[in-house]
Order: sequence, then structure tokens, then C-alpha cells
Amino acid sequence: MSRMSRGRAVRAAAGFALLAGLSTGCGGASSTAASAGFDPGGCQGGTLTVLSHAGQGALDPAELDTTDGAGLPALVFRTLTTHDHTAEGPQSTKVVPDLATNTGEPNADATVWTYHLKSGLKFEDGTAIRSADIKYGIERSFAAELPGGPPYLREWLIGGEQYQGPFKGAELASIETPDDSTLVFRLSKPEGDFPYLATATQFAPVPRDKDTGTEYQKHPISSGPYKVVSNAGGKSLLLDRNPYWSRELDEQRLACPDKVVLTSGLDTAVINQRLLAGSGDDARAVSGDTDVDATVLARLGGEPGLQNRVATGYFGATRYLAFNPKVKPFDNPAVRQAISYAVDRESVIDAVGGSTVAKPATTFLPDQPAFGYQPYDYFPGGLAGDPVKAKEVLAQAGYPNGLTVTLSHSSTSGDTGPAVAAAVQLALGKAGITVKLDPAADQDYVAGTQKPDTEPGFFIAGRGADWPSGGPFLAPVFDGRHLLTAGGNVNSAQLNDPQVNAEIDAAGRLTDPAKAAAAWGQLDSELGKQAWTVPLFHPVHMRLVGPAVKNAHASQWNGRYDYSRISVR
Repeated sequence: MSRMSRGRAVRAAAGFALLAGLSTGCGGASSTAASAGFDPGGCQGGTLTVLSHAGQGALDPAELDTTDGAGLPALVFRTLTTHDHTAEGPQSTKVVPDLATNTGEPNADATVWTYHLKSGLKFEDGTAIRSADIKYGIERSFAAELPGGPPYLREWLIGGEQYQGPFKGAELASIETPDDSTLVFRLSKPEGDFPYLATATQFAPVPRDKDTGTEYQKHPISSGPYKVVSNAGGKSLLLDRNPYWSRELDEQRLACPDKVVLTSGLDTAVINQRLLAGSGDDARAVSGDTDVDATVLARLGGEPGLQNRVATGYFGATRYLAFNPKVKPFDNPAVRQAISYAVDRESVIDAVGGSTVAKPATTFLPDQPAFGYQPYDYFPGGLAGDPVKAKEVLAQAGYPNGLTVTLSHSSTSGDTGPAVAAAVQLALGKAGITVKLDPAADQDYVAGTQKPDTEPGFFIAGRGADWPSGGPFLAPVFDGRHLLTAGGNVNSAQLNDPQVNAEIDAAGRLTDPAKAAAAWGQLDSELGKQAWTVPLFHPVHMRLVGPAVKNAHASQWNGRYDYSRISVR
């Protein structure tokens, strides 16, 4: 998943709105030369180049995270459902049918979901896509040989926790295929978010007779508009048209370019320089994973044409201070509240690059409607914090002369790194809280903060969205039944409150997205009163495209450019 809770940096921004100026306000897409509607006259042909620092990574549908699959892999893999590629702004978070005829038919308590496939669907070799291919694609994602992917299938499907995959002949009985066009999923508990999960690449069809196990990612069989011609471990990638795909059977993907080329291993500054110059093939290129740098920002105000080539957006993510109440003095709610009052969000945002890359946060849920965002600020200190109020609350907590605490953080630069830690240290010092800094290398930091036995009392953390809903945001962090003692735990408060667990269940079984969003927002508001975390900021991302790129917008689902709509001149 694109979530820091699993030790992976959140790499993209959701809810992009193409820039008409330098506004960083949330909202729908602005109309620009690059994004103002779809121009069918320029759709067909050309080669789109994606310039990347890190590369694609695994291209096996079993191993992709929920948001990774919405990027380039969405050109290769179709799934039962998808996000709305035809919409911009908040509407792009809506789940729509893809291979299926609708977004799923739940039974009365959302423990059984039924899907029917559209007719005429084919793989890149012309063979028909059947329900058994989707069942097999899901089953192989359970195999130990194919690590990664979302944990929800194992948790939600009956028998999923014990299932070890199909490579030795075993099937998962909770996925039924009564005929070639029908799938029935039987869940261990009600899950109203199942249509969101069905957008994951694990729901892409995989023909059993073409499966090569760990080698499958070299040439996965396409069900989407492009097939893989060459794949050097995700470092370079060439996609060409799938001759058996058509727009008549896929209303979500326009697939304008003839080819898509990924080039990775590039320095981030080089990516921005090449896109700024926009010469040769770079005129028809986009940034795959790199935000604009200071060089680009400095030129935006004086070059209107350049402004129209920059996208700014908001990923469904929150960076926050986490408390472990098992460690004193963080067992005292008033201490947590005092820190909440004292935090200087303005200095934290300056530490990560300023207001162009971050927005102040007072809620745990991201400030987007799909998550159920309800504004609240129970410990208002303004952008700069309120050290006077913090001292007052600290005295009430039994520390009239202040106290000393240790803040753990990553030793490298970034949202959890030294600059943010120093900003927190300075702000808390003004409130009489002496902060000792405890840095650790990234891998050690993640491992230490995600295991209850080694979790520090106070550290910098982050959470990114598995999909645009409050469920995958709040449940893993606050549901005591998600407490993972062996590692990978993100329930930093180690909270196991039966009432909270019951509210999570109640929200989770709602199949109406609007009602579910309201329930998640209400729960976030209730949890915020306890100061289990101190939200710091929501990331903002800005990315550049070449001058010959058209119809470039990005989805609020995962924040990457929606490659299904881009065309090149």
C-alpha cells in the first residue's frame, strides 16, 4: 500500500487539480491548456514517456499496492471495478464498473458480494476472460512466493488467513465461480468497502496456463489497452497496444498514445530539468514520481506557460506525532493535550518545504469529502502553537516546572526526518517541554515504531490512503483487533476500546459511500478528543509535464497522473 504505516513512503498526491496559478487550496481541477476537458482530435498516436526516479517496481498484479495499481499498471490490468477515470476532482474517487457490469451486488449484511462480467472481454492473445481467471488471480496473491499487496483479502475472505495460494492445487472456497461470467465472494464480516478493494490489481484476471510464478511480472498477460513488450524489472518498461482491447468494451480508458515508455533511475533534479526544457521526446513526457523542485518553483511566477504545465494536488495522507500511552508520561491525556497546543505547524511545514508542499492538519482524516472529513480542532493553538496554553495544561497535568521527553524520528531527510523533529523540539521548548531527539536509520526506525515491544513513547509517523475511504485510514490505526505484535503495527496508541471497535464495525458495513463517509468522519471527530495523535500536515504535491502533453490530470484516488486519459501532440 502507499502508506507509511507499512514502511513505504507515500509517493504520490491524490486529488490533483491542474494549476492555473500557484493556489494550493483544495477543490476540483482548474481549467488549463493541459487539462481543460478531453480533446478527441489529438487522442490517437505518439509515444508518452514517463520519467521516474524509483521506477515501477513489481509488475505482477499479485504484488502491487492498492494505489500503485492505479498508475501505469491500470493500462495493463483491468479489474472488477476501478475509480472513475472520466471525472476530475472529488468525483474521480467514485468506484465504477470495469470488467464487471456494476460495482457489486451485496447481500443484506454485506457479507456476500456478487459480480457479473461484461461480455466480449479478451486477453492480449485473444482468449476470453472468464470468472475463473479472476478467481485464480486473487488466489495467487496469497502465495508466499508473491509478497506484497493489500492485507484485506486475507482478513476479509472466509478461510483467507489460512490459505497459502494455488501453486500446490488448493483453491479458496470463499470465491465461487458458478459460471464463466459470475463471481461470488463470501466474507468473514460485513464490508461495505468491498467495491473499493475490487479495484486492486489482485482482482485482475490471470490465465492459469500462462502463469510463470515469480517470473510472471516479466510478461504479465494484459487485459487492458496496452501489453508489455519489455520489462527490465520495472526500471524500464515499454508498453504497446493490445490489439484485442477496444474502447467499446472499456469506457474508462482512452488509451491515446500508441506506446508508453518508462525510464527510471533518474536523479530528481534531472527529471525536472528535462521537463523544463521540454525538447525532443521530453516534450511528450511526464514526471512519474518526482515533485517540482526549487528551480521550477522560482520560475513559475514569471512564466505563465510553465504554470499551465504544473499540477498540484493532495494525497489522502496525514503526517502526525504519535503517542504510545504505555510509556510515561504519555499515559496522561493532559500531557498529550499540552503537546497538541504547543506544536507549531507553521514551522513544521517550513521544515518540509513550505505551504506549496504541505497544508496544516488538525484532523486525522485527510480533508477530502471521500474520507468523511469533518473539521475539528480541539486544542487550538493557531499555526504557530500556543505555548502559554500548553504550559497551563501541563501544570494541570502535574508538571508545573515542565518535563523532558524523547522524540524518535528518522535520521534521513523527509517528512519524518531531522528537520521536522527539530521544528517540534523548538516549539515544545517554548512550552517548557525539553525534547531530546532520538534518530534512527529508516529501516530500523520503521521496524522499531511498528512493533509494540519496541515502540517508543513519542515519534513522527504518517498514514496514506489504501483507497479514498475512512475505513482503511482509521481501522488499522485505532482498532485493537488490528494490533500486530510481531511487527507492522500502526496502532501506536495500542488502543483496544470495545466502543471504538463497534463503531468501526458499524461504519464498515455501510454500503452507501455517503453514509459511510459520515460515520467515519464522526468517529474521527470522537477519537480526536483523546489526543492519541497530533496531526501536523497533509502533503501537497506538484508535478511537471512536457509542453506537448495534453489532457493531463490526476486522480484523487492516488494522485498520479491518470495515464488512461493523457494524449501527446
